[in-house]
Amino acid sequence: MSRRGGFPGGMGGFNMNQLMKEAKKMQADMEKTQVELANKEFDATAGGGAVYVKVTGDKKIKEITIKKEAVDPEDVEMLQDLILTCINEALRKVDAASASEFGKYNIPGLM
Repeated sequence: MSRRGGFPGGMGGFNMNQLMKEAKKMQADMEKTQVELANKEFDATAGGGAVYVKVTGDKKIKEITIKKEAVDPEDVEMLQDLILTCINEALRKVDAASASEFGKYNIPGLM
């Protein structure tokens, strides 16, 4: 017969308090990582430097610089493509840094 309030044979050394401490520490570490990532800046260029974009780790655009020679009224589509390419590359860098930072926590189903 089992002891009152427990499982037969115990839970193999399972310590719920220790698990909760570790979970709280991991949550605090993840929140710190998230803040640190949000404060980082990532940049990208396109068209040989004709377009430059800087974004934050929380995916806010901080700066867009376009060189005069990239502005051709006869080819607006090219400039639009350069801007899109540049922004998407900067955001890809944010995603890669995020995956790298949060990947260290190794929580199945999180990422």
